[in-house]
Amino acid sequence: MKTLRLLTTLALGSGLALGAYWFSNEGRWSVHAEVTPAAAPADRTPLYYRDPTGAPLWSAEPKKDDRGRDYLPVYDDDKAAQAEPKPPQAASSRKILYYRNPMGLPDTSPVPKKDPMGMNYIPVYEGDDADDGTVKLSPGKIQRSGVKSEPVARRSVQVLVKAPGTIQLDERRVSVIAMRAESFVQKIADVTTGSRVKAGQPLMEIYSSAVASAAADYLATITSKTVGGVEIYGRGSRQRLINLDVPERVIAEMERTRVAPVTIHWSAPRDGIVLERNAIEGMRANPGDVLFRIADTSLVWALVDVAERDLGNIAVGQSVAVRARSFPGRSFTGKIAVIYPQVNRETRTVRVRIELANLDAMLLPDMYVDADVDTADSALVLAIQDSAVLDTGTRQAVLVDKGDGRFEPREVKLGRRGGGFIEVRDGLAEGEAVVTSANFLIDAESNLKAALKGFAEAAPQASDAGHATGEHK
Repeated sequence: MKTLRLLTTLALGSGLALGAYWFSNEGRWSVHAEVTPAAAPADRTPLYYRDPTGAPLWSAEPKKDDRGRDYLPVYDDDKAAQAEPKPPQAASSRKILYYRNPMGLPDTSPVPKKDPMGMNYIPVYEGDDADDGTVKLSPGKIQRSGVKSEPVARRSVQVLVKAPGTIQLDERRVSVIAMRAESFVQKIADVTTGSRVKAGQPLMEIYSSAVASAAADYLATITSKTVGGVEIYGRGSRQRLINLDVPERVIAEMERTRVAPVTIHWSAPRDGIVLERNAIEGMRANPGDVLFRIADTSLVWALVDVAERDLGNIAVGQSVAVRARSFPGRSFTGKIAVIYPQVNRETRTVRVRIELANLDAMLLPDMYVDADVDTADSALVLAIQDSAVLDTGTRQAVLVDKGDGRFEPREVKLGRRGGGFIEVRDGLAEGEAVVTSANFLIDAESNLKAALKGFAEAAPQASDAGHATGEHK
């Protein structure tokens, strides 16, 4: 009887109800007691409900476990509850709104639960779903994600325009040797196609009856009566020799020796390379026939094709670095001389002429080259790192670091790009910090938050619609 009194006293003292019964065991009577939860006092509200087996499972509302047993209420003055681990809601001073799926699925729960893989649902606290458009991350998540921010500053954006092209001769530095009267090639110097020649170097000997007649006529007149040291009629004879393209050196020699040469020595008009050698000893050359073509290669052109989209970034006079594919590691410096006023309709490119010094004659005609046009502007503009931009193709945005783990997605208008930076024309102010690393993770968190919020808002609407349909029926 004393044992029964003791059990009754313990049960009543702990707020539990006691049920007792007697049974006989080999002639001896014994008492067994079953302890059940007492009814909750009417003036107290439970903080939460815990699993009756002591497992770390909680519920915000009364519920039963898988064996049909009621969850036990826990009050704020319950000494037993102070020793056991609290659910996430009780452990935080902030109110938990709901729990979201740990895998990012659009699945929420009003109470703590686990997913099919045994992972706990993540609590969403009041204030985390603020409607100011910001995303809030915990310091631990920021550190694990490697989030880095950098202030917006003014800097010079270097836009490098790349274009392929070929080397071409300077049209102003090409000379052609052609006869202006019927002639015969008597002898040719040791000059072939590709040979380098100097200005005044002999190329061939020509006999022309027209040149011989004009030379004899000129010598006859310069020995006659003169006026001022030069016979008036001789001026016309000399001009005739000039019109027949007789070299000035040959005319001066005739005036000195008073002898008309049988053949005329033709020499190179400039320094350069022999591009064509059509003269053959003994051949007859008609007026206009090209016997030699010589080009000066000390200055050449690089004709490159610039994409139409880059046309607004280039201008005459800009510096250009040209690299020949035949000489890796070497660069030739030139300037834009001409931008041709026509767009190729097939390739949507614009031809640009770049003048290059070629004193060592390494750049040869039709050689492939790659040009890098430096379009750097001395004016400083607001610029951010290109890694800070989230570009969807139709929308460009950045994540502004507001501090305390809060990040605000903001749409921006961009300008020129180059050197790892992008000009910002609208949407940011100087000094604002933008995320430059791991911003796609924050963007994913923002999209997940919007999806969960829309899912949570759609659930009550669907429930109300179902009730309305049932009442209508």
